[in-house]
Amino acid sequence: MRQFKSQAEAEAAGVYISKIKSFVKREGRLTKAQQRALDDYWPTRGIDYQASELDFNDVFNRSAPVVLEIGFGMGKSLVTMAHEAPELNFIGIEVHRPGVGACLADAAELNVENIRLMEHDAVEVLNNMIPDASLHRLQLFFPDPWHKKRHHKRRIVQPEFVELVRKKLAIGGTFHMATDWQPYAEHMAEVMNSAAGFSNTAAEGNYVSRPDYRPITKFEVRGQKLGHGVWDLIFERKQ
Repeated sequence: MRQFKSQAEAEAAGVYISKIKSFVKREGRLTKAQQRALDDYWPTRGIDYQASELDFNDVFNRSAPVVLEIGFGMGKSLVTMAHEAPELNFIGIEVHRPGVGACLADAAELNVENIRLMEHDAVEVLNNMIPDASLHRLQLFFPDPWHKKRHHKRRIVQPEFVELVRKKLAIGGTFHMATDWQPYAEHMAEVMNSAAGFSNTAAEGNYVSRPDYRPITKFEVRGQKLGHGVWDLIFERKQ
């Protein structure tokens, strides 16, 4: 098979190479409350996708370290983190519209002002909207593990994505991953330990205890009662 050095070179030759995506689009029916939250709060807490870099000071009307979370689901833990850390700014990216609506509703109920949401592919957002060396922390909690071996290539944690994350983190910034699927945790550790410019923050081994800032979810509690594990990995950008 002919090899190409870049996406552009392949496209010039008329060959399509699939790109990494942060998601598989999941459609869902909005409740009336979720739709109302989108209508009422998106203008102040939503960020529309555009292929130009954000100015975080303008987005939040203040200067503060920025935490970005990819795939926040229904958003309860993201809202909790933002509520409990008012000294930080939080950006959440999710493509499941009911989750975006639910997150907006929860943020409004708690009067959380240090949170902004996006409904778009996170890889495109990182590439085109997030300035280099600008993030205090990037969070990836419980991404799709793609259990079947033939689907492992669809996992978001791959060398190309990790290098993109490194570029967007400030020196000293951290990439925090969590998963309840041990084979994926092992895959994450393998990819990250091979990645240039990162250092594992674990005192020993590959994994760390859940930090206080990551809320434990009902899903986790249920899994723990059934004997399921959860693995947290935190890597710091060194260069």
